[in-house]
Amino acid sequence: MTAQRIIFWRHGQTDYNQARRVQGALDIELNEDGIAQAHRVAPYVAAMNPIRIISSPLKRAVRTAEEVATLTGLVVETDERLRERNFGDFEGLTRDELCERFPKDYALWKSGGTPVERGVETRTSVGGRTSQAIIEACEQMDGGVLLVVAHGAALSCAVTAMLGMDADAWSGIAGLDNCHWSLMRSFEQPPFWRLLAHNRVIPTERESELGVQGMSSMEA
Repeated sequence: MTAQRIIFWRHGQTDYNQARRVQGALDIELNEDGIAQAHRVAPYVAAMNPIRIISSPLKRAVRTAEEVATLTGLVVETDERLRERNFGDFEGLTRDELCERFPKDYALWKSGGTPVERGVETRTSVGGRTSQAIIEACEQMDGGVLLVVAHGAALSCAVTAMLGMDADAWSGIAGLDNCHWSLMRSFEQPPFWRLLAHNRVIPTERESELGVQGMSSMEA
């Protein structure tokens, strides 16, 4: 068996998000607005009835996940593979600082390339490690809904990989906004996961039913 549904939930706002600094693998905590976001959205995520929570070990993700854990009584499990994409020398810098210090590398990055010489992790690598962690967690479950709490790039790469796409060759899945979530369901034929909703905050009645009730006859 495997999980029937996966909720991908991005952490709340941090001071780096607010200042538009590249955050990456730096362990930055939620700011007050981020805590409020997580607290406000958590009841809607909890209403989709997750039975297991896995999270990036970075503080901003764990703190966000704890809001749903408090409501559901679930334990937040962490997995190193769910860390945010490593942006190497770019981390901690604003767009203006990147343009000044690394103009060619920044231009390559903005055009969809990966400046690996600056220590930036490829999207394919991120998608491989994150999707592996998520699929393993799903395979340990006998149905139900898995909640994955992580980061913008990490989650978009995971979703892309689970749709059977190479994240470096195809970037059609945009990163989630702070405290926004996406929803996927399992399927018997490749690709084995299908995207039902993306970059949402408050679920529609239909989306809540998909989380709570599992696969309906309309989806079979």
